[in-house]
Amino acid sequence: MKRYFYHLLLMCSLPVGSIAQQKINPLLYEQTSEMGTTIVCYQQDLKAVRDFYSPYHNRGFYPEIRYVYHSPEQRSRLIELNTNCLKKMQQMDFNSFSVYGKVDYLLLSKEIQADLVRLEQEQKEDASIAIYLPFAADIYAMEKERRRGNTIDAPVMAARINVTLKKVRTTLATLKKNAKPTKEQTGVLLAAIEGLKSRLSGFFNFYQGYDPAFSWWIPKPYEALDKALDEFALSLSMKPENETVVKTDAAKDTDYGIKGTPIGQQALLAQLKAEFIPYAPEDLVKIAEKEFAFCDSELLKASSEMGFGNDWKKAQEKVKQSYVAPGKQPELIVRLQNDALDFIRKNDLIQIPALAEETWGMVMMSAERQLVNPFFTGGREISISYPTSTMKEEDKLMSMRGNNPYFSRGTVQHELLPGHHLQYYMNSRYKNYRELFTTPFGVEGWTLYWELLLYDKGFAKTPEERIGMLFWRMHRCARIIFSLNYHLGKWSPGQCVDFLVDRVGHEPANAEGEVRRSFEGGYSPLYQIAYMIGGLQLMAMKNELVDQGKMSYNEFHERVMKENLIPMELVRATLTEQQLPRDFKTQWKFYDFNKK
Repeated sequence: MKRYFYHLLLMCSLPVGSIAQQKINPLLYEQTSEMGTTIVCYQQDLKAVRDFYSPYHNRGFYPEIRYVYHSPEQRSRLIELNTNCLKKMQQMDFNSFSVYGKVDYLLLSKEIQADLVRLEQEQKEDASIAIYLPFAADIYAMEKERRRGNTIDAPVMAARINVTLKKVRTTLATLKKNAKPTKEQTGVLLAAIEGLKSRLSGFFNFYQGYDPAFSWWIPKPYEALDKALDEFALSLSMKPENETVVKTDAAKDTDYGIKGTPIGQQALLAQLKAEFIPYAPEDLVKIAEKEFAFCDSELLKASSEMGFGNDWKKAQEKVKQSYVAPGKQPELIVRLQNDALDFIRKNDLIQIPALAEETWGMVMMSAERQLVNPFFTGGREISISYPTSTMKEEDKLMSMRGNNPYFSRGTVQHELLPGHHLQYYMNSRYKNYRELFTTPFGVEGWTLYWELLLYDKGFAKTPEERIGMLFWRMHRCARIIFSLNYHLGKWSPGQCVDFLVDRVGHEPANAEGEVRRSFEGGYSPLYQIAYMIGGLQLMAMKNELVDQGKMSYNEFHERVMKENLIPMELVRATLTEQQLPRDFKTQWKFYDFNKK
């Protein structure tokens, strides 16, 4: 054991190839690999550079670091840090690593290369706006004085600030006379100016009140410069006088006021490659359509059993009417969670740690948040979406109908156990250094997998329960279809909303909230795709390992969770002890288009 800890202490400074030859107890792979400490050191080095070259925000009890638009110096250091790390990794004896170490190596390499692409793109954008920010270097230089608390010659600094102020005003006057920057440049400029204001504020608040000469000379020039930067940002945000503004009636807005930016085919392909998904967007739409066809078939069976024949919307309407009275939803959640856990234990699917079962919590979702999250969400606790007293009557009814017991039956376990709550519990305990590589295909894929598995195992016993679970399964298929069609430029936000209402059976307000969340909620363009695709990847793994008798359900589920939330193809590589080359590329075609 002493030898192992000595190994950890030296890992950051010694060549990993020589260390990797040492035998490591297999149990240690639950927590680390040959690359574990290298990754932790990289994360902390990255944080150190980001923190040191960022400004402080002084409002509150204690100054806090603010992560704003990178200064050229900060960006240069981050590029240097990433480049040096990649060079060191190239010197490692990759072939001597276990599959755990190889997976970590590939994940870190992918992350660094992606970060370098982002930084280099930002560098190009910064160069394109430099002509509009001739005063930026002055402010970066002021902030640099703050980092080591240099003594300020207050009269000289006041004069420097006034020179900077003149540059801002001259640039502002030039902008008013000449053509403005492009829309893309304007977005970058606004972020850069916000960063400059934060850095200027951090500089000022460090000395103000502590240095008497500074407090005498600097406040007025500082206030004038800060105000000028605000005017500059406002000028960029204003529409040109000759630009025609088309006024539309909000009631006739077919896109429900939802705004977003489609990213296009090439960006989708690049993001899919980065997530180790070897399919084109069009292939993923075909997968969703095939899975949707299964849902249609099952839905018609359930509708027929309920006496509605092929009119599944009438059957679904009856299910929606089963909602519980206001104030009763929390106790329904508890009952549904207990039902799921009883079923899981009976079928010996996974061992839930007693403390995880003891410590899940619940909160009530605000009316404001329900505008973009019409259904409950989860993690360390479940956030319950149900009517509040401030809602309009029609909104209250839609919330209750959309969160009825049968719809909720399929997703309580998704949010709590063995879903997101168990993820948080396990991921904080096993290989938590892999948080850097977290992917939505892991986060949402695991929870969606449980919806698929429980349905296959017969968790939905009545036709009403099947309709409830199928609603969510159709919803996951629909997310792939509407998200990709939107980002490919084929559908508008309004078409996405209508698709959810007509094809899945959403309440109109809930459908609008779902689409708004997808395109305005800060989610990755692939996030909504990750549910079903990640779940199908895990189902394919289960078919390969559990159904073929190579692992029990318990072993399979435990090992998947202990690999943390990394791309599913690399989880599979670990579980199958796949031979991985240093230049590994995504290749696992996990979906069988010929299955019935």
